Amino acid sequence: MAGKKKTASEEIIYAPIDEQPITETLEKNYMPYAMSVIVSRAIPEIDGLKPSHRKLLFTMYKMGLLGGKLTKSANVVGQTMKLNPHGDAAIYETMVRLTRGNEALLHPLIESQGNFGKQYSRDMAYAAPRYTEVRLEPICAELFADINKNTVEFVDSYDGEMKEPTLLPVAFPNILVNPNQGIAVGMASNICSFNLAEVCKAARELLKNENADVIKYMPAPDFSMGADIIYSESEMREIYDTGRGSFKMRAKYTYDKKNNCVEINEIPYTTTVEAIIGKIMELVKANKLREIADARDETGLDGFKIAIDLKRGTDPDALMTKLYKLTPLEDSFSCNFNVLIKARPVVLGVRDILLNWIDFRMECVKNGIKFDIERKSERLHLLTGLKKILLDIDKAISIIRHTEYEADVVPNLMDGFDIDKVQAEYIAEIKLRNLNKEYILNRTADIEKLTDELEELNRILGDDREVKKLISEQLKKIAAKYGQERKTTLISGDDISEYKETESIDDYPLTVFFTKENYLKKISAVSLRSSTTEHKLKDGDEVLQTIETTNRSEMIFFSNKHCAYKMRTYDMPDAKVSTMGEYLPVILGLDEDEKILYTVVTTDYKGNMLFTFENGKMAKVELKNYETKTNRKKLVGAYGDKSPVCDIRLTDGDVDVVLMSDNNRVLCVNTAKIPLKATKSTQGVQTMTLRKKGAKVIKVVAANESGLEDPNRFKTKNIPAAGAVLKTEDTQLSLI
Repeated sequence: MAGKKKTASEEIIYAPIDEQPITETLEKNYMPYAMSVIVSRAIPEIDGLKPSHRKLLFTMYKMGLLGGKLTKSANVVGQTMKLNPHGDAAIYETMVRLTRGNEALLHPLIESQGNFGKQYSRDMAYAAPRYTEVRLEPICAELFADINKNTVEFVDSYDGEMKEPTLLPVAFPNILVNPNQGIAVGMASNICSFNLAEVCKAARELLKNENADVIKYMPAPDFSMGADIIYSESEMREIYDTGRGSFKMRAKYTYDKKNNCVEINEIPYTTTVEAIIGKIMELVKANKLREIADARDETGLDGFKIAIDLKRGTDPDALMTKLYKLTPLEDSFSCNFNVLIKARPVVLGVRDILLNWIDFRMECVKNGIKFDIERKSERLHLLTGLKKILLDIDKAISIIRHTEYEADVVPNLMDGFDIDKVQAEYIAEIKLRNLNKEYILNRTADIEKLTDELEELNRILGDDREVKKLISEQLKKIAAKYGQERKTTLISGDDISEYKETESIDDYPLTVFFTKENYLKKISAVSLRSSTTEHKLKDGDEVLQTIETTNRSEMIFFSNKHCAYKMRTYDMPDAKVSTMGEYLPVILGLDEDEKILYTVVTTDYKGNMLFTFENGKMAKVELKNYETKTNRKKLVGAYGDKSPVCDIRLTDGDVDVVLMSDNNRVLCVNTAKIPLKATKSTQGVQTMTLRKKGAKVIKVVAANESGLEDPNRFKTKNIPAAGAVLKTEDTQLSLI
């Protein structure tokens, strides 16, 4: 019980707070929400629909919109709220994606009239539901086939006022025919679409042989927006087997020679026209696409089109190769075939999805056959009773006529003709005008037909092979009726040319100057030769490194925080001797207390990096260890961090270097004695022994630049070594 509040001068006493483990809190409060999102919202089930899709389509079906006239979307949204309590905006957004007008689905489920936006446009807003009209597409007949025959389970709606199906008895594998994406809690689903005819063919083959290789019949996904898939059978087989993986897609284009314009007619399903044009114009403004004059969206009544105006002399094919590399005109589709199977999320391959759908469909068909058997058996039972009164119609009339009370009619008929209550009720309800021989003969003529039909239905129900044969025939008819040619074409990765950025970069000799205050200048050889002025430097600054290279080289900057920053030389603007150059901490995004200690410029990553630490250790690492396949800008752990670094240098082969400690000792060592390490962050090997406590290495120079008259006097046979004391007769110009 909470403590009672005292007067203002007294302390307020609160009840103690009960401690609860965080795991228990999450399990009680968060887990139910997480499970609801996974099972009831974000992940599609074996019929290829999420609950929101299913509720919407079922509502439209009950409204008579399968084959009926178009109705206002607002009407459908309002009716759907009886099953889906998530609000009209969410329901309408769900509807938009299912429409033909939106072009998101390979086989749209809703016929639409009005503006429903476009899958390929991020900014094109769909009209309000009061302006648009919808009805179900004819293919939905295959989604609801025999739904009234107890083929699927029905449950109460959220308010208990209606019944709704838990799944739809889809007659084709809709789960693979239309794309589906969802983000749940701790998991997601991203299923691409496949060609309907190919999916039906693969399913038919699996009905014959569960081990059939489905990739032979459905080689790759197919998308409503077309484009090209860069096809690799090994990568695609991995996706088919595991349900995870990715593949690349490319836009399709044509060249209008008359207007010197590239027209893009199909783009990858994962991108939008705004993303493409935005990226192109961004590169144009950055002078990285000098071949382009303008890019615009020319989508109209004729269909989708992006127009790119070229400058005179531009090779359109070479430009498109470049655009594929630099813009979303080439994009990846990441597959994650996460499906709910009996309320459990499972990541399945294509073959396993089809097998699960076959099991589900067989159950639906069997339920439908059982329903037919039950109804036909009831009908046969009634007709059998009717046949008995054919023997004596007058007797039946007499029984009814001479029965004093209405309640005794059925019992008297039961006794008079030896029939049960159901049969007697049926006979008693026959109109007087139908109690004639012709009527009864016409009805009882169906007995033999019903008997044959029941025998056939029971035979099919008892043989799974017959059920599969029935499903296969249905798939064949659906493929013939709704199948269409592939929209997405396949191209081999071997047949396409990859854009190499360096090929379009001007290459020329230049010199890089790196200063103590972390300024860097890139000056072309032509500019350097023609310059008559001295280097402009900040007061107190000096040039630490002068490196001759070319424009197609790469630069590596080593900082005092054990990081290496990479940059292409051609990304650095050309400078002049009369300018201070580029300030590296700003360009590289260094921390406030971080500075560059050493710069490497290379074209082939040859040579070794030599790191000398204040504790007397030296580490040698191949420069190739800093080469990366991707364009990474920062490498953490570029060298050892156990002791402050004293010197960093690039060596081409083994050389003599001179180390000097702050206790006036000097050691000359050849780098051949330093073992080559494979790890960049290696601590190295002890090279100079520091006998005095607190002593450290303070300087490292090349032996030929040390100024020592006889560097060999400071050499030792083995390392580690303390070196020799520097005497007054030694020249120390470079060591002071």
